[in-house]
Amino acid sequence: MLYAAVAAGGFRRYATYRVATAAGVFTNTVFGFIVAYTFRALWEVRPHLGGYDQRQALTFVWITQALLAAVALLAGGGIDELQERIRSGDVAVDLLRPGDLQLWWLAADLGRAAFQLLGRGVAPMVAGSLVFPLAFPGGWLPWLGFAVSVVLAVVVSFALRYLVTLTSFWLLDGAGVSQAAGLLCLFFSGTLLPLTVFPHGLGEVAAALPWAAVLQVPADVFLGARSGDSLVAGLVFQAGWAVALLLTGRAVQALATRRVVVQGG
Repeated sequence: MLYAAVAAGGFRRYATYRVATAAGVFTNTVFGFIVAYTFRALWEVRPHLGGYDQRQALTFVWITQALLAAVALLAGGGIDELQERIRSGDVAVDLLRPGDLQLWWLAADLGRAAFQLLGRGVAPMVAGSLVFPLAFPGGWLPWLGFAVSVVLAVVVSFALRYLVTLTSFWLLDGAGVSQAAGLLCLFFSGTLLPLTVFPHGLGEVAAALPWAAVLQVPADVFLGARSGDSLVAGLVFQAGWAVALLLTGRAVQALATRRVVVQGG
C-alpha cells in the first residue's frame, strides 16, 4: 500500500503541470512530423530498410514520440531530484523513511511514467495517425504484449537511471554522467534510428544491450515484428535486464549508503 500510494502521488504530481504537459505534447508532435517526413523520404529510397516497410517505419517514429517521456529516453524523468538530494545531503532523510529507497523511487517513477504515457503519449500518436498511414496491432494479444513490454521498458529505464544517479554518492555532481548516459540511451535504444538499420555487427551488439529493452523491443511488439515465441523472448529479454539492473542497483546502493556524508555538517 505504501508504494501504491507513492506511485499515485507521482501520477498526481505530474498531472498538476498542465502547461508543461501541453508544451511537451506540442514538441513531441512537431518533432514527430519532422522525423516522419525524413523517414518517409529514406524509406522511399530503401523500401524495406531494416526489415520494415514504410508504414512500419512511420509507425516507429510515432511510437518513439509516444514513449519518449514515459520511458525517459532523454534521461531525467524525475530521478534527477534524487541526484540533487544526494548532492545536498537530504538523502539522509530519505534513508530514514519507512520504506526502501530504490522501491520508493521506482514506485514514484511508475506513477510518473503512467501519466506521461497518457498525457504526452496519446496525443502525438493520434496526430500522426491523422496524417500518415500507421500500422496498429490487430487483436487484443498484441496490445496486451505491448502493455507488458512498456511496463518492463519503464522499469529497465528506471534501473539504468538509478544506477547513474547513485554515482552522485561519490561524484556529488553527477550531471556529466547523466548526460553521457542520455547520449548512450539515444543511440542504443533506437531513438535516432531503429536498431535493425544498424550495420550487422553493431546492430547485434546494440540489440543485446539494456537500452534495446527501453524502446526497440516495445516498438517491435507494437509493429508485430515480435509475435509468438519471439514475443515471449522479447519480454524475457526485458525482464532479465530489469532484474539484473535492479539487483545491481541494490548492491551499489548498499555500498554507497554505508557512509553518507551530509554536505555542510
